[in-house]
Amino acid sequence: GTRIIYDRKFLLDRRNSPMAQTPPCHLPDIPGVTSPGLAGEEPKADNNSLNHQEGKPSVGDDAQFEMDI
Repeated sequence: GTRIIYDRKFLLDRRNSPMAQTPPCHLPDIPGVTSPGLAGEEPKADNNSLNHQEGKPSVGDDAQFEMDI
């Protein structure tokens, strides 16, 4: 196959073209992703997040492994 390689300057020049400013015609409507979200809408907190630490005791360095000296 043949590879087409574009340099950085060429791609940056194409960023301002009218075709680059219009979205593709068959995108699904996903608020906040493919269409602007509502102004008063805040992202929902994920209850299954790995960083969710409520209700868990704080843990020091020695909690994971014990070392016999």
